[in-house]
Amino acid sequence: MENNKYYGYAGNGNGKKILFACVPADGHFNPLTGLAMHLKSIGYDVRWYAGDAYEEKVKKMGIPWYPFQKALNLNGDNVDELFPDREQHKSQIAKLNYDLINVFILRSTEYYEDIREIYQTFPFDLMIADVTFSATPFVKEKMNIPVIGIGIIPITQTSKDLGPAGLGLTPATSFFGRRKQDIMRFIADQFIFRKSNKVMRRIFREYDIDPGPSNVFDTLTRKATLLLQSGTPGFEFERSDLASNIRFIGPLLPYVSPRERKRWYHEKLEQYDKVIIVTQGTVEKDPDKIIVPTLEAFKGSTSHLVVATTGGSGTAALQQKYAADNIIIEDFIPFDDVMPYADVYVSNGGYGGVLLGIQHLLPLVVGGIHEGKLEINARVGYFKLGVNMKTEKPTPQQLKESVLEVLSNDIYKQQVKKLAAEFNRYDPHLLCEQYVAEVLQNNVGSVGNRSMANSKTLVSN
Repeated sequence: MENNKYYGYAGNGNGKKILFACVPADGHFNPLTGLAMHLKSIGYDVRWYAGDAYEEKVKKMGIPWYPFQKALNLNGDNVDELFPDREQHKSQIAKLNYDLINVFILRSTEYYEDIREIYQTFPFDLMIADVTFSATPFVKEKMNIPVIGIGIIPITQTSKDLGPAGLGLTPATSFFGRRKQDIMRFIADQFIFRKSNKVMRRIFREYDIDPGPSNVFDTLTRKATLLLQSGTPGFEFERSDLASNIRFIGPLLPYVSPRERKRWYHEKLEQYDKVIIVTQGTVEKDPDKIIVPTLEAFKGSTSHLVVATTGGSGTAALQQKYAADNIIIEDFIPFDDVMPYADVYVSNGGYGGVLLGIQHLLPLVVGGIHEGKLEINARVGYFKLGVNMKTEKPTPQQLKESVLEVLSNDIYKQQVKKLAAEFNRYDPHLLCEQYVAEVLQNNVGSVGNRSMANSKTLVSN
């Protein structure tokens, strides 16, 4: 969709003021940029509260930027420097708990203090934030301002039909499997995430916010006025008790500048039987986890071309070490340029990258555990969209077998095509525009609560 296209649902923004906010990480910032530009283009006064790492990106979009003042200015590059004891937490559970407390929960009051200051000069009518932005309950309940959360990760709402969020568990269907899920939810709340839940509830009570019975994964979902979930029901585990404030909007992808640029292309893309794209993602800086095993697995192949994007981590060294004819290594390659030539997409399972790969009809090979990848990759495997290697450090042999399985078994391609067709029935910007108008008109329920099954009634024709 063109960002300046007007759909006419809300008339125009009428100068209504919207503050965007997000956790300072690319996977939380980037998906919101397309929506911010669309709302700006139809007349909303859009501004953005973000860490220093995003100042230039926000200003390039012509959006006024508010910096972190009291909030800790962390980002993907300095998080380990700011929290030197983070690396001591090696297990998935320990690291997740540490990040929940230090990166998310404890930052909530700092965000809140900054946002109160912003409101003095920019009395915004609505805040739009990624679902993990921990100041959401403070803005909604202490400032009495509606907040739309954007689901940039799989839904974390607790459900009687599922195991607990955060552990990458897939749905059980047998009687005993469901009872095990019930037990696991209790264990997760009372033991595994007990410390995170306790810290969250303590902070809420200090600010006279009712934490309710929810755990840390539930709270930010339920506290939002609406949660607009990036993706569609076909990429989500089914819940009979889906929260009434959740709406599916289709894949919400980053803003791309309309300025003309030279498209990326290499003649080798058409000289090999199969093209494999591999990337480590935007947060992970260690190419040894996914990129190196892929290069090792296929170096010298006469039928497989490997295109690797490093994000700038060790590119020159990798180019020197893997100088085989069938390997291309770059800092950055626009996925929209290379994905149409590809046959499989290998990554650590970032949510935005996975959705983009599906849109380009690419079956997936994923290997990631931390930073929420466990939940994303569980869905990739469960829905047979590709192979979930269930590790952050696959061996070259494991990676090669996974890629060859995806390339040789048509079920993965068929499932990806089916989900991509579902994606195409949604118009994310139109749907978001409608929901923003409803919230601002205090008419949130006008379209009705949407279950997974009937949310498709909101798609554009």
